[in-house]
Amino acid sequence: MKKLKFTMMLSIAFTLVLLQQSTPASSQTQLFNMSYIFFGSPNSYVNQVDKTKGSLHVVSPNYFDINKDGELEVTWKLQTSFINEMHRRGIKVVPFVANHWDATAGINGLNKRDQLARRIADEVEKYNLDGVNVDIEGVNHMYRDEHTDFVRLLRSYIPKHKEVSVAVAANPNGWKTGWHGFYDYKALSNYTDYLMIMAYDESWESPDSPIGPVSSIQFFERSIQYAINQGVPKNKIVVGLPFYGRMWKLDGPTSLGKSITGMGVSSTRVQPLVDKFNGKINFDKNTQSSYATFTIPENQEAYIGSTTLTAGDYIIWYDNEPAIKAKLQLPNKYGIKGTGSWALYHETPDTWNYYSAWLNDIYFTDVALDYWAKNSISKVARKGWITGTSTTTFSPTKHLTRAEGAVIIVRALGQTNAVPINYQFRDTVGHWARKHIEVAREKGYLGGKSPTRFDPNAPLTREQLAQILYNIFDYPIDQGSIRRFPDVPSDKWSYNSIIALTQKGFIGGFTDGTFRPTRTSIRAEMAALMSRMEKEFDHKAGNQ
Repeated sequence: MKKLKFTMMLSIAFTLVLLQQSTPASSQTQLFNMSYIFFGSPNSYVNQVDKTKGSLHVVSPNYFDINKDGELEVTWKLQTSFINEMHRRGIKVVPFVANHWDATAGINGLNKRDQLARRIADEVEKYNLDGVNVDIEGVNHMYRDEHTDFVRLLRSYIPKHKEVSVAVAANPNGWKTGWHGFYDYKALSNYTDYLMIMAYDESWESPDSPIGPVSSIQFFERSIQYAINQGVPKNKIVVGLPFYGRMWKLDGPTSLGKSITGMGVSSTRVQPLVDKFNGKINFDKNTQSSYATFTIPENQEAYIGSTTLTAGDYIIWYDNEPAIKAKLQLPNKYGIKGTGSWALYHETPDTWNYYSAWLNDIYFTDVALDYWAKNSISKVARKGWITGTSTTTFSPTKHLTRAEGAVIIVRALGQTNAVPINYQFRDTVGHWARKHIEVAREKGYLGGKSPTRFDPNAPLTREQLAQILYNIFDYPIDQGSIRRFPDVPSDKWSYNSIIALTQKGFIGGFTDGTFRPTRTSIRAEMAALMSRMEKEFDHKAGNQ
């Protein structure tokens, strides 16, 4: 049957009372989270931790270094006052021992591994520390067994109630040589509380590095899969996120002669550069990573540490909120211990508004674990179809507007990056959803209240939503099994769309037999509907 033309609408929500089934979320133990502390003055460490808003179980400061001779040096950063303060907060202090990519220091340390392990164990006890994190990098595969034995010795010398963990190179490609081959995942897991996978530096600082993400979602996920496939118990896998980005100057060296090819940049520096030079931040859907582009005009400059950025075109790949949220879904997906991060001081302050909640599959503070639409809300949030009304809230009972509906439909159909050929509606000029509204109009998903008026902030009704979905999917109607609703006569403009959608089982009526076509939709109902129609939207998006 030909679908009716409908001029009013866009977007979201509704679900029949009959379909509002309560689905309590299962209880779960909070996932583990740790972070390294390396940057800033030791006097700032307490403040750095406090900014995480209780998100951390372990902090790992740089208290132990391996020098050129392979001997332990306790760094000047160690402060017993910080250790005591963390213990008062219930946070463990597990310093990392590092060679800072000095292969000579790493090799000499491994050659003196018994002496080094005993010294570390002594210092752990002396300063009332909670264990040690081994972070030896830049040593090749020929010292793989020595590295494993060093960790074994640490485990034997450090009391069992204290932690021994190891930072390991991400190895999504299964390399067996070079510094990636240095880490025997399975053997190391026999002697550790967990392995902290450094799932970053997919791109790095080098002319040989491709311009791209520090950690694409594919790189991140395959790094987890590699650990599991190596036989590491899932409760011993911690995956690390980057709180930094990498910058490239796209049009050659700076006027001072410096080539910028993957230079590390704190995530906190990205937005100020974009704002200063009228740049743009984009989200790459394929890699689930973000990148910023900006151009410094002639006779202007900026500074990153001691590096002067002169006139030219720049790009920074980094992880902001949508990229981090994409990664935070994977520990639950794979059932691993949790996450780590490199490093405090470089994350943007808003990170801790959502980090723990998303890590623990609790995306919004106003959606209770036993809320009837909790699972649906989580699903559509993970897919990026319906975002929160703030970083931490979903507003499940808030009525949806026509503009919100347009945005949700466009996202679900994979048309986010589409650009309208022209703009028709005069009342959407300056509106946040203008582009998506016009894309939806041109695709035939919906229309306006007149050729030039859309009324973006008006609420969306159940029948309007049904018509939008009918416009998109054009479901046939089985005339032999039509369910009649007393408030939906056969000559009503929305009749065909309501009948078609109820026959498919995506929407339904109320217990009194009515449909209530003019009832407005709320965000939770839209989430439930989109969740039920997930396969429909995914299939449609893939065939457009």
